[in-house]
Amino acid sequence: MARLTSYILGSATLVCALGTGYVMQYGFGLPQSNARPAADVQLEISSITPTSSALVVPLLPTDQPMADPLPDAPVEVKAAFETDVPETQLPESPEETGFACDITMTAEPIAGAMVDLALSAPCHASERVTLHHQGMMFSDVMQPDGTLSIDIPALAEQAIFIASFAGGDGAMATTEVSSLPFYDRVAVQWKGEAGLQLHAREFSAEYFTQGHIWAASAGNLTAAAKGEGGFLTRLGQMDAPEALVVEVYSFPSGTARRSGEVLLSVEAEVTAKNCGAAVEAQTLQILSGGPLRTHDLTLDMPACDAVGDFLVLKNLVEDLTIAAR
Repeated sequence: MARLTSYILGSATLVCALGTGYVMQYGFGLPQSNARPAADVQLEISSITPTSSALVVPLLPTDQPMADPLPDAPVEVKAAFETDVPETQLPESPEETGFACDITMTAEPIAGAMVDLALSAPCHASERVTLHHQGMMFSDVMQPDGTLSIDIPALAEQAIFIASFAGGDGAMATTEVSSLPFYDRVAVQWKGEAGLQLHAREFSAEYFTQGHIWAASAGNLTAAAKGEGGFLTRLGQMDAPEALVVEVYSFPSGTARRSGEVLLSVEAEVTAKNCGAAVEAQTLQILSGGPLRTHDLTLDMPACDAVGDFLVLKNLVEDLTIAAR
């Protein structure tokens, strides 16, 4: 890149392993596509003992004479502590309070072979949630009202999505994405401050010109719908600890109006948070409805005196060859 020193690394500089069963649970790794959702955990309230405050009976003063003599007939006096006080029974279930903790999730296909995922978890408001789909996973944060709505690029026509919370609760949703075979799709995912970026240079465009698609110039669905260009989707909240993040590039190869190549690369910026460390990541790629292919990689970042430089990682993902339709 013009403003920074770049290192061109071939696949020999990486430790890359092809595989589809790479699993991670809050270390870097990925779930199996046949992963089952976590079972719901029910919290049972027990051993509740209702309590009440004792009422104090006021004493008659002994240093003053009574205004009226006591009557001869006996008077029945009911002490305050004998007064009937209704006991309040605490509710034992969410149904009795009118506030349910059920977790629900729906998935609806939308334009661009995307899926509109809607998650509702009233008892997990503002909590971190991890979303899984076909080996892709990323972390997000629930809204204060316990909801989350997000658009996710599909990686399978019969798409399965799983949401999991730290305590073991979760939900699953499925949908059919019939438009997926019209798209080529490539993703790179990582954990934490890895400094990774996915770049696509459509029809051999130069860096930072029209046709260079990356996080700072992500393209749009309108161009994709017309067969004119692709778009990039970034998923995951970086401000969460040990964040899981993924960038996905999509190109409408089935409706493209031009022929040519889309040059793909993964780049790593050397930062104060990753210098001198090993960065782990994974790439996923699906071409014209074919099988999903994955590569795992480990990259040893340069020392901290190289902060600000970029590593350009070649041959991690296959360039796209586009034929006009």
